[in-house]
Amino acid sequence: MIRTTLVGAMALAASVSMAQAKTTITWWHAMGGELGKKLDQIVADYNKSQDKYQVVATYKGSYPQTMTAAIAAFRAKKQPDIVQVFEVGTGTMMAAKGAVYPVYKLMKDMGEPFDPNGFLKAVVGYYTDSQGNMLSMPFNSSTPIMYYNKDAFKKAGLDPNKPPKTWGELVADSKQIMKSGAAKCGFTSGWISWIQAENFSAWHNQPIGTEENGFGGLGARLEFGKDKALVKHWANLAEWQKEGIFKYGGPVGGNDAPPMFYSGDCAIYMNSSASRAGVLANTKGKFEVGYGMLPYYADVKGAPQNTIIGGATLWVLRGHDKAHYKGVASFLSYLSSAKVQADWSQFSGYLPITQAAYKLGQEQGFYAKNPGSDVGIKEITLNPPTANSKGLRFGNYVQVRDIIDTQFQKMLAGNETAQQALDNVDTDGNKLIKQFQQANQ
Repeated sequence: MIRTTLVGAMALAASVSMAQAKTTITWWHAMGGELGKKLDQIVADYNKSQDKYQVVATYKGSYPQTMTAAIAAFRAKKQPDIVQVFEVGTGTMMAAKGAVYPVYKLMKDMGEPFDPNGFLKAVVGYYTDSQGNMLSMPFNSSTPIMYYNKDAFKKAGLDPNKPPKTWGELVADSKQIMKSGAAKCGFTSGWISWIQAENFSAWHNQPIGTEENGFGGLGARLEFGKDKALVKHWANLAEWQKEGIFKYGGPVGGNDAPPMFYSGDCAIYMNSSASRAGVLANTKGKFEVGYGMLPYYADVKGAPQNTIIGGATLWVLRGHDKAHYKGVASFLSYLSSAKVQADWSQFSGYLPITQAAYKLGQEQGFYAKNPGSDVGIKEITLNPPTANSKGLRFGNYVQVRDIIDTQFQKMLAGNETAQQALDNVDTDGNKLIKQFQQANQ
């Protein structure tokens, strides 16, 4: 009995010793709910796949909260190895001198195989410097698409397999649907700033700022008010709101928009490709969902171009030893592998960030079995990105989005014209961008 106990104690001590020998890699993220559970599973699978490193993933709240926590931790010299930052935080991370270990340099320094050409150009372009070097590792990238109620289309006498391609067609379809009684409103939208401003301009190949939408340097300035297609579109949205064709889904992410689509009140809904799982779960047994690309104005030259991404990327922070960075490089290779990315993409609705992951999904028959699941991929790769459609990179842009929402609401209330609202976005937004520039000179 004593011998058995002694052997057990020795085995336990050896197990603890082995666990302690592993280098702990810390990852702070903003994935809650089902996505957080899936992320934990990915981490657990990596930890089981090797015996050198132990990744510890910690949920830190929303995207802004996670980024703020990481910045504060870095100042206190208690930073994680990896932090997940949403796409509009890119400018802030790039300006954090001495805080970031660029991914391209990390992988080279640690001798980890790494091919940046294997990533989707429209995704990786958002996170590269002016020389084309990858600064962070894309993880969860999405783009907006159009969801529609096929049953409502049928009831209105429309072809349920033919979603509207242009805004003209969308308005005509909406009117027919409303007249038939198939739905109370034509369409709604989440994320006005992301979908009906930033992506709208990229989709129509129009700039929203100087210096290639901020990619050219800190001196860039917003010019939403000079995008005549966007001014026209916002004016139309205000008019369509009055007619009941469009229903505003609320500020920031537009949390009121999903229920309007799920309930069948609005026949068309624009939101992230990563909303797909939620859309299917909330409409199951109610109506069949169709998928389409974002609509465009047929009279705008160059449209449609390509959409831009949302979601987040992984930044590696300085201040750790080589053993940690060897582990970080190993883990990033695992995360970007075709098998992991294909599985993550198919579960979440996020885009597969590499060509290999997309190809694997095709070979597995996922896109054939799940119609509409590749709409976002088709949108974002429709054409090679231009200076107007590779994304945006402005400092303090998180706060700029709040300004966009405020001005949009003032326009809908009739307090401003579309031109005035967008000019005010430029004026107020550029003050914030200038403050950022001065703080990072």
